[in-house]
Amino acid sequence: MRESNRSRIPAGVLAVVLLLAAAAATTAFLAVGPAAQVKIEPGARAIGRKTPVVVRVAEPGKGLVRVRVEFQQGDRVETLAEKSYAHRSALAFWGPRTGHDEIRLEVGRDTVPGLRSGDASIRVTADRVGSWLRKPDPVVEIATLPVRLTPPSLEVRSTQAYVAQGGCETVVYRVGESAVRDGVRVGEWWFPGFALPGAAKQDRFALFAVPYSAAAPNVRLVAADDAGNEAEMSFVEKFFPKPFRADTIALTDEFLNKVVPEIVSQTPDFQDRGGLLANYLAINGELRKKNAAALGELARRSRPEFLWSRPFQMMPNGKVMSAFADRRTYRYGDRDVDHQDHLGFDLAVTRRAPIPAANSGRIVLAKY
Repeated sequence: MRESNRSRIPAGVLAVVLLLAAAAATTAFLAVGPAAQVKIEPGARAIGRKTPVVVRVAEPGKGLVRVRVEFQQGDRVETLAEKSYAHRSALAFWGPRTGHDEIRLEVGRDTVPGLRSGDASIRVTADRVGSWLRKPDPVVEIATLPVRLTPPSLEVRSTQAYVAQGGCETVVYRVGESAVRDGVRVGEWWFPGFALPGAAKQDRFALFAVPYSAAAPNVRLVAADDAGNEAEMSFVEKFFPKPFRADTIALTDEFLNKVVPEIVSQTPDFQDRGGLLANYLAINGELRKKNAAALGELARRSRPEFLWSRPFQMMPNGKVMSAFADRRTYRYGDRDVDHQDHLGFDLAVTRRAPIPAANSGRIVLAKY
């Protein structure tokens, strides 16, 4: 009898264990996760033709159950996106859980038929995991934006826009006050506009080029507002197709031995291809592309002002040996080994002739 009393659990300890168990059960029945965090990030300050919107939702505790994105204007409510998520049961401590999600969509005239000017709202409702006895209220976030559907006005002010294939031109134009971006679009190329010196605030000009590879270019003058509404118009009156010269260049071992080692030695990141011809083809192809990309980046960083003050001058007494956009075929022995378009002018003058600047300006690159 005495031994049995010694093995009995003290009443106080048993009471504590029962209280903890009761608390755990109560928590499982009543506890819910933290409120979901919802962020609505429009890609513009207004809703226009196709305004991108990013919705970010997070509930890292028990996870998300459902997210619904709606468009509301007046009495009209339209669901733009809705997602449901696999989630744990109310009492489970493991299982599927989605703590974060990102929904990308476009809102505007192209995606919401009947959209009208005024104000409109994007409403996001996020449901989270509840408990057996509690269903928490959903989190609702609303972003209200103005709706603007009219693009900026656009008027060409210059006349007689003639341009040749591979050539460049200038256009002068006027944009409306709502314009935040303007310029000339030529296929996939974009040439930004700039303020016209000495003119009114809305007067602009753009220097643009027609790619040498475009035999029938689509040239458009464009003005856009901060809601993505674009006005565009054609303005080129005459386009002159231009055939470019084809040329064949014979590669010899003497030529390769002369030019390849020097270029490789001046290009620290060049990877040796294991032979003169292989190295030359890498220089003629990959290195040319890198150089072209570097020049493009320098052009994008140029100051938005005129850096020249007079007509450009070619090298005095220079003879053009190879012109812009010559289509070159490179032959080594009896086979064609490469094809490239020559994007420059090769000029020849007498040895040690002075090289004057073509115009005033600013030096942005000086290297081998």
